[in-house]
Amino acid sequence: MEVEETPLAGLLVFVPTRLHDERGSFTRTFDSEIARSHGVDSSSFLQESQSRSWRGVVRGMHGRSGAGEAKLVRCARGAVWDVVVDARGGSATFGQSFSVVLDDIAFRHLYVPPGFLHGYVVTSEVADVCYRIDRPHEPREDLAVHYADPDLDIAWPVPAALVSARDQAAGSWSDLISALDR
Repeated sequence: MEVEETPLAGLLVFVPTRLHDERGSFTRTFDSEIARSHGVDSSSFLQESQSRSWRGVVRGMHGRSGAGEAKLVRCARGAVWDVVVDARGGSATFGQSFSVVLDDIAFRHLYVPPGFLHGYVVTSEVADVCYRIDRPHEPREDLAVHYADPDLDIAWPVPAALVSARDQAAGSWSDLISALDR
């Protein structure tokens, strides 16, 4: 397994090694020693969830207030274009985004440290996305910014076909900045 650093400090892409033979393939999808050697405490993950979505579904942009939430995200079936935005006050990359394709071919994982907004759009016909998170869900700490906010300037690679009412009603990046400054 290789680990790729990104331009956003603390945001990591884990790239598993796939082994192939006549039966198919085998991939170790997580290795706590490798994670630990890059500053990720795998013992902190408390919950794992999975979503299934169809082509063009956008989920995001979501985050958590307070201590934030670390998550390890992978696509077990299909493909998604995954994007994060640095919402850490005082960060040198505050407001900058990073995107990566997560799919069932390369099996890349994205480690998202606390303080980032996260979302994705499904680029295959169907996608199953798995999340390991380090805190129980607390709805009062949910943050959301509209996926098409012009200040974020995210160039989604496929048109949004379906977005939840909650995500459609999400506030703006400038609203979030004002709330974070309080």
